Amino acid sequence: MWYLCVFYHRLLDYRRPEVQSLAELFGGPGAGDAVEWRMPENHHEDSPFHLVRLPGDERLAAQIANRSLLVKGIFELWGQGATYDELEKAIRQYPDERKLPYLTPESSFKIVVDSFGKVISFEEQNEIIKGFAYIPFEGRVNLKKPEHKFFVLETDDYGSQNGLPPVVQKTVFFGREVGAADRHLLPTYQLKSRKYIGPTAMDCEMAFLMANQGLARPGKLVYDPFVGTGSILVAAAHFGAMTMGADIDIRVVRDGRGPDCNIWSNFEQYKLPEPLCVLRADNNLPPWRPGLKEIFDAIICDPPYGVRAGGRKSGGRKLLKGIIPPYTVPDEKRENHIPSTAPYSLAECVHDLLHLAARMLVVGGRLVFFYPMLREDDAAGVAKFPEHPCFKLVSSCEQILSLRYSRVLLTMVKVGPYTEEVERMGEERHQEFRENHQKWMEEGNLHTAVFSPAEHDKKPESDRGSKPKYRGKYV
Repeated sequence: MWYLCVFYHRLLDYRRPEVQSLAELFGGPGAGDAVEWRMPENHHEDSPFHLVRLPGDERLAAQIANRSLLVKGIFELWGQGATYDELEKAIRQYPDERKLPYLTPESSFKIVVDSFGKVISFEEQNEIIKGFAYIPFEGRVNLKKPEHKFFVLETDDYGSQNGLPPVVQKTVFFGREVGAADRHLLPTYQLKSRKYIGPTAMDCEMAFLMANQGLARPGKLVYDPFVGTGSILVAAAHFGAMTMGADIDIRVVRDGRGPDCNIWSNFEQYKLPEPLCVLRADNNLPPWRPGLKEIFDAIICDPPYGVRAGGRKSGGRKLLKGIIPPYTVPDEKRENHIPSTAPYSLAECVHDLLHLAARMLVVGGRLVFFYPMLREDDAAGVAKFPEHPCFKLVSSCEQILSLRYSRVLLTMVKVGPYTEEVERMGEERHQEFRENHQKWMEEGNLHTAVFSPAEHDKKPESDRGSKPKYRGKYV
């Protein structure tokens, strides 16, 4: 069955991939690839109204809607039209065997009028609801807890000020609600009320989206190698997953801001299971014993890419250049010792992350991480994302951060085992990074690329702040 999927009008790139990931989560392997999409007539792809066909029954649609952050609701579409007369004609033509089970005398119902791009007054809503008298409702009206909810969804022929290309023609949809989003998560987990946060703490909405992309659920083990204050693990733990984290800064994972303000207090605040452990570990020198592999179901993280916080790795400049030999920390100083670190380029960081995931993820496990991009480079239409022989790219979702750069949430699935050849390739690449440390530091310095003067910055002041009303693609 084709359902009407109504999205919240935000994070447009993330909407379809989230639905497909949740279809995979609840429908089983391959269900995400079986999801089909098409647009209603006269609607742009950035419109909140999409038609979707799911590889399961109505229960799958309800599970997806209830878990999703960006789906407002999924509806069994009874009809649509450019006018209410066309809508009535479409509803009358909809098969009675699909309508009558929800119109019985024993049932209760409610009709909700909603809109996009316009405001409908309370009086107008009442008149619209009275216009559906031709539908043979025999049940009783229950406005608080109805057994069945029916929605009238109207979009007007709004202009370009709405953030989308103008719709050619007004459209009215009528359908039965199959599932609706539970948005209480966002006020509950908002960062401003969290005990322990840092300057790069992940926004709660984005953290939950990342957890959905990673298919977090009970019985799964999720790992974050750049755990920071634990925002991503909090989202994964909410969905029932077991969690582990690591960070190179011992002060973050061990001390926080005191005994009552640290990573552990965040989980205690929301009454969530604590992480199995939080390690002081370096992504460049992972602590796992030789031969250990395929233990995590998902690795979900936000690597440091040098705009707000630079990446660090163990060693120090003199050690990396070979001026001094590796040192051993005496036992009496281990408790309070803070190891020296050196800059960690983006290129090396992402390479190490892919290699870690290739080794430690189970086959079919997911790697979800942010990757920064200069928007000027993307203008040519060639997106350069990292690749690895063990992984297949499932989705890439762009989030525009400024006129100069954006970040892309990459979701990869492990499709091949970690073989001796892959391990050998990783060792060779590590050696290449050691030998060309300065080169990679210069090429991986996103901060310089973002904040250095650009050609378009030399335009007159009147032109610099001007930008189109809509920054998407017209079709």
